[in-house]
Amino acid sequence: MIKVTICIGSSCHLKGSRKIVETLQRLVAEGGLQDRVELSGQFCMGNCQNGVCVTVDGENYSLRPEDAERFFAENVVSRLA
Repeated sequence: MIKVTICIGSSCHLKGSRKIVETLQRLVAEGGLQDRVELSGQFCMGNCQNGVCVTVDGENYSLRPEDAERFFAENVVSRLA
């Protein structure tokens, strides 16, 4: 199981974390990956200046909403193979 955590603190919320959460939820559902990818939210992850903070199995990333689909393919789906 791959664990993806998205910051939902106020700074990341203003930078689009809600849209990222919605996009990742859609992609997990479309791919039938509910039993292989766990999505969760966390308040402030301490990296506010770098955009929406996302971790994949503890590895830190900074993400913009428009990059969520590419990010999912490159950093989540690629780990499932």
